[in-house]
Amino acid sequence: MKTRIKEYRAKHSMTQLDLAKAVGVRRETISFLEKGEYNPSLKLAIKIAHQFHISVEDLFIFEDSDFE
Repeated sequence: MKTRIKEYRAKHSMTQLDLAKAVGVRRETISFLEKGEYNPSLKLAIKIAHQFHISVEDLFIFEDSDFE
């Protein structure tokens, strides 16, 4: 799964730490998400999307291999 978190953080002038605090996770979690090394829970995905006032589908790009 690919993500646009870094792009949206930049648009909102947020650091990884800012976003982490806003959604209640560690900064490392945001880093792992941005690198594609961690798939978030649905709850976390929704929290992050709401932080940027967008849908989960706008924030995360699902690929066919994600569903196999």
